Amino acid sequence: MADSKVVEVCGRAGFVARGVIYVLIGVLAIRIAFADSGGQQADRGGALAEIAHKPFGGAMLWLLGIALAGMAVWRLSQAIIGQAGPDGDKPGKRAISAGRFVFYGFVSYSALAYAAGDKGSGSGSTDKKTDDVTAKVLDWPGGQWIVAIAGVAVVCAGLWIAARAIMHKFRKHLKMSEMSPRVRQAVDALGVFGGTARGIVFATAGGFAVAAAVQHTPGKSKGMDDTLRSFTGTPVGPWLLVLIAIGLIAFGVFSFANARWRKV
Repeated sequence: MADSKVVEVCGRAGFVARGVIYVLIGVLAIRIAFADSGGQQADRGGALAEIAHKPFGGAMLWLLGIALAGMAVWRLSQAIIGQAGPDGDKPGKRAISAGRFVFYGFVSYSALAYAAGDKGSGSGSTDKKTDDVTAKVLDWPGGQWIVAIAGVAVVCAGLWIAARAIMHKFRKHLKMSEMSPRVRQAVDALGVFGGTARGIVFATAGGFAVAAAVQHTPGKSKGMDDTLRSFTGTPVGPWLLVLIAIGLIAFGVFSFANARWRKV
């Protein structure tokens, strides 16, 4: 299954879809930095809404949802058979692939449901959903600890993503030898810059979750949109958000490179 042409096409289509979403999130974040977001959210829901309002938006949403389902299928194949490479069948890597299968399956369902007319499925604010979930968990026995541990886990995941990008760990997953020198340099730059920006966003969101747990205040926890907006409150004003947004766009373009040169 992992070596079949169908699964390979699914994986590559999924990287294209991921790239589209991150590019759109980055563009929306830049609009927010200059107070021109039109009320849209700089998150996955905002990206879906942005696509929906374009010509042939409905068809594009269907294609995006199907491509994301392809990514889920590819991740499932990795969980069952193992990833490409000599150590791809390690239990830890299979478990990570299984988690990614669940994540992309959910994202695909959200996109397809939105395309089918359920506007509340894919386009809802991640900030409100994050607040609602945090509030429910905080009311559980030991809820503060659960939220705090989850927040720390997200912080660690973000730092791990950024560190791997800085150390060029993505190279082992790409067919670097098939790229020209200039393309290799460009992909390297996109992978480092984009991966680092993505990691910073994750780590920052995790930090807000920890703050929500410590202060027992669900509103302190933030989804992607509010996390990105928080960068405008720094001493450099909106420019940090602009830098992060460009990084997310770079990660989207890096995803397109994965669609072409990823070892699948």
